[in-house]
Amino acid sequence: MPRKDSIDVGELTDAAFYILSSVVEEKHGYLIMKTIEELTDNKVTIGPASLYTTLKKLLAAKLIELSDGADEGKKVYKITSLGREMLIKEIERKKEMIKFAEHFLK
Repeated sequence: MPRKDSIDVGELTDAAFYILSSVVEEKHGYLIMKTIEELTDNKVTIGPASLYTTLKKLLAAKLIELSDGADEGKKVYKITSLGREMLIKEIERKKEMIKFAEHFLK
């Protein structure tokens, strides 16, 4: 039986979470990578292979789409309304995980 992708079960991998968050504002691939690096003080880096594999999965799941306005021939990605809903649910899920772990650390 094939393993289900996390997106199929309604969860995002860390890479998918950062990428989906980044495309709330339209961005091309390289800018997505640089934005993630800059906003995490280089604590998170996503290489090109992981980035484009994850972008394909997010496109297939209709969580992102290609923007009409291409940037110098580059593909520009943006979040869909379904993607926004998924991102909000994932933020809530992560908050619950943190709350759970903090309970035991007190």
